[in-house]
Amino acid sequence: MLPSFLSPVSVYSLYLRRCFTGSGLSSQTLSVDDETTLHFWAPTNPTAQKPSVVLIHGFGPESIWQWRKQVQFLAPDFNVYVLDLIFFGGSSTKSSERSETFQAASLGKLLDKLEVEKFHVVGTSYGGLVAYNLAKMLGEERVQKVVIASSGVNMMKSSNVALVQRAQLEKIEDLMLPPTPQHLRILMSLSIHKPPQLLPDFLLRDFLDKLYGENKKEKMELLKGLTIGRDDTSRISPLQQEVLIVWGEEDRIFPVKLAHELKEIISKKARLELIKEASHVPQMEKPGEFNNILLNFLQEHS
Repeated sequence: MLPSFLSPVSVYSLYLRRCFTGSGLSSQTLSVDDETTLHFWAPTNPTAQKPSVVLIHGFGPESIWQWRKQVQFLAPDFNVYVLDLIFFGGSSTKSSERSETFQAASLGKLLDKLEVEKFHVVGTSYGGLVAYNLAKMLGEERVQKVVIASSGVNMMKSSNVALVQRAQLEKIEDLMLPPTPQHLRILMSLSIHKPPQLLPDFLLRDFLDKLYGENKKEKMELLKGLTIGRDDTSRISPLQQEVLIVWGEEDRIFPVKLAHELKEIISKKARLELIKEASHVPQMEKPGEFNNILLNFLQEHS
């Protein structure tokens, strides 16, 4: 393992933190109950004149790696809150709960403590499952608009089986928690439309050590604790809020067919925006297009 001062990932993480602080956010940690402590980024000086938006990251690196371009773009017009989900970043719990509904309930407690009364929520991939559950739990009185990005909220067991087959791996854990540089290359090939080529193994190992190494056992339990994808029945019920679904047309983690199916069942007030030449992380691959779609939706009056 490379020491921090020689680690490209550690150096870049410092840059990302500066981007967040430069956007008016500060790193904070709060105990939401006797068992659970969450790390998050929140406005240093939130203002009542701005609406609030909560960004929830996907399975993989902590939040600063997934939302930089959105934080910098949204901060002038919104109070932006960026959560590290439990067992990511500095968030942890003593509870044995591991479901996405537990993640949502913990986030709800945090927002109560921060006195964030009304807000929009944006979730990508695994974070989309949490965003959906949060919107369902708190209702339209508190969660105003919902953005689900690249998230198979409606996935079934067959979706997981097909994903493992596309990856040519034996189990989903080897894809979502890659144990070797070669596994990480497979994940990148499925989740990025034009993955970077010729990355040396030492750099990929640095990624695995710094971004995937912590709480590996607990993250494995999170994957096994998912309440969706256990059988071939979709378990979602419609939301009352306006919902925006954003998807990369070339997504090979959750193929775009899932996005079209999700639009029909998640809300009567749902719309779907597809981003060309993007895969599973359009907020990182095509941030300008993603941000404009997001802002238009959030600022549009119902």
